[in-house]
Amino acid sequence: MKQSLQNRGFDNLDQAILEALQADGRISVADLARQIHLSQPAVHNRIKRLEREGIIKGYVALLDHEQIGFDLMAFLQITLANHTSEAVEGLLNDVYQRCRVLACHQLTGGADLLLKVVAENRRVLAGLVAELADHETVQRIETSIVLNTGKDTTHLPLD
Repeated sequence: MKQSLQNRGFDNLDQAILEALQADGRISVADLARQIHLSQPAVHNRIKRLEREGIIKGYVALLDHEQIGFDLMAFLQITLANHTSEAVEGLLNDVYQRCRVLACHQLTGGADLLLKVVAENRRVLAGLVAELADHETVQRIETSIVLNTGKDTTHLPLD
């Protein structure tokens, strides 16, 4: 188990619960209790504690973007012209409101932001890039379209 989890008072049973939930977020408490050989109330209490502590942030269905009409996935590396906190905050607020932006990371190195986006087609992607490029804080955007995804997971290693 990762040292940070142990330092926060979590044990191997908590790790087993987290592993099981990462593999199947819809597993019932009864099935999980059988799997890790613990009573249902104990499993339920541990899950609630993991939620309260912020270890478990939520439960979601993982969708195939192509199956629902988002044929393109791309990464946008954005370099900022203005690094004042007000300018960056303004751009980030704009980015966070856009439903096609799946992830936004602030970076060190050449680019300042890395956005993971989806779009229905090239025209929609070009429109999104143009809208972002019009923001006064943006100096440059480099767009990389995903051709193939070999691995895409939300599963965190716990051991």
